[in-house]
Amino acid sequence: MIPNITRGSRMSGLLLYLASTDADKTKNAHTDPHLVAGDAAIMAWYDDGVLDKDDAVAIAKHLDQPRKAFNVEVLQKDFRWDPVKKERVPNGHKHADVWHCSLSLRAEEGALTDQQWGDIANDFVDAMGFTEASGKAQCRWVAINHGTSENGNHHIHIAVSLVREDGTKASTHGDYKRAQQTCRELETKYGLEELSSVHATRGYDRAEKATAVRDEREMHRASLARKVRASASASATEAEFVRRARDTGLLVRPRYAKNTTDVIVGYSVAERPRPGERPIWFGGGTLASDLKLGALREEWPDSPHLASEAAAEWNAAARNKRKVSRTGPENATPSAEVWVQYTRNATALVEKLRVLPRDDHATWAKAAREVSGAFAAWSHRLESTPGPLAATAAELSRTAQLRAPRQYRKPVALPSIAGTAMLFMAASSKDKTAAQAALMLQLVNTAFAIYEMHQQSGRIREAQRIRAVVTEQLKPFAATMPRPVTVGAPEQGTPEKTPVKKSVELGLRGMAPIRPGSAVPTTPTPVKTHQHTGREPGAVLDR
Repeated sequence: MIPNITRGSRMSGLLLYLASTDADKTKNAHTDPHLVAGDAAIMAWYDDGVLDKDDAVAIAKHLDQPRKAFNVEVLQKDFRWDPVKKERVPNGHKHADVWHCSLSLRAEEGALTDQQWGDIANDFVDAMGFTEASGKAQCRWVAINHGTSENGNHHIHIAVSLVREDGTKASTHGDYKRAQQTCRELETKYGLEELSSVHATRGYDRAEKATAVRDEREMHRASLARKVRASASASATEAEFVRRARDTGLLVRPRYAKNTTDVIVGYSVAERPRPGERPIWFGGGTLASDLKLGALREEWPDSPHLASEAAAEWNAAARNKRKVSRTGPENATPSAEVWVQYTRNATALVEKLRVLPRDDHATWAKAAREVSGAFAAWSHRLESTPGPLAATAAELSRTAQLRAPRQYRKPVALPSIAGTAMLFMAASSKDKTAAQAALMLQLVNTAFAIYEMHQQSGRIREAQRIRAVVTEQLKPFAATMPRPVTVGAPEQGTPEKTPVKKSVELGLRGMAPIRPGSAVPTTPTPVKTHQHTGREPGAVLDR
């Protein structure tokens, strides 16, 4: 259940919007707005009939009565954009005596009854401190069922007057965080899909799904996100990312800073349309929160020279011209030693994840982003239609997307496996190789670690989703991998060979955690490899 909070100053304007119908020809109108909950007086006066304009005005007058009776003003800080400082600056105060929150379900969850929504609304306003359950005078409030939105989300709207019955002001301090926490508790209480308080992903609306079903093809955003993720993970610079994205068949265009043609602040991508169709563009942030250009740039070096190279590639893509550089790393073929080194890095990463604190969300997100990118790149190379590799990439990408990334510290340094995406993208054929099998074992072990982190953190839904996709979809795929192979290059006198197919199958029997002492069954110990190249164990390979 997703809460969305706004504040305003006109109760009548909000209620007229909430009671709007198609007959009113109002933007975002709804066909069946009706009450499901509210304070005692409201529920005594109105039944569950469709609300009209007169009802909206009367309800707004009732909700606003304490504020007018006590002549109380509720103010909040206002801000404006300063074009010189290029940031928001204080701009006095504005009236904010109306608190409004929509509660919506994911489209996949269907609809709730009015009784269910009424119970949820009452519990929600109690938890938010707006009723006598807080030990203070109550606020007047109302909950209106708007039915199903154009995107397929069944939802209600809650309007609250922030002036209590005794003329005191209700506090909204920390209301965004409290609303999220309350929704998680209500999801458990009412058996709804439990969304993560840490991770958040983009949903798909009904129109996208209907189009995909009609055309018998994958949803645009899913395909775009996988190609962008693969291209970004495989790239060491921004310019390389633009070229790789174009190589996957994507149309790419930059978003420039205002009044400039060389400062890129965002991007959009689209699949090449069929004859007679127009491209459907999506911004990077609408694909996934970690695919915004700003988030991608955190993984790439920055310098005036690299920025100039990137701008040149963006501009060429925008004009549908040939790539500026035709000799980039994406055209090189990695050596066998590079496959060995990244397999070692993946092994070292698993070892580090075993002892990584479960609440280091930024570092877990980075690890999930890299392994998801590896599976996305492998899917692009091997799967003509989305298969187990694409499904695994999509599921792991959920952990890569943090709901509020700025509130977490930066990720700690870990052995990097970002370059594994480059290896898969550069594979010379679609034949599965022993080197891929060796690397896959360690990628699966990384997925085990992410699964276990969710399991032990109490995020059962996320853990179950990862378990399902790995055991049900990757297991048959693993059975097709070559065997046996040697993982890494052994130290002299200590040969170490592992039948990868057997090891992967053992691990896939039950998505068990890696940390010892857990309540869940144990997993096979990952293959140990030895460094002999002079690098420190787990050293990040230069890309």
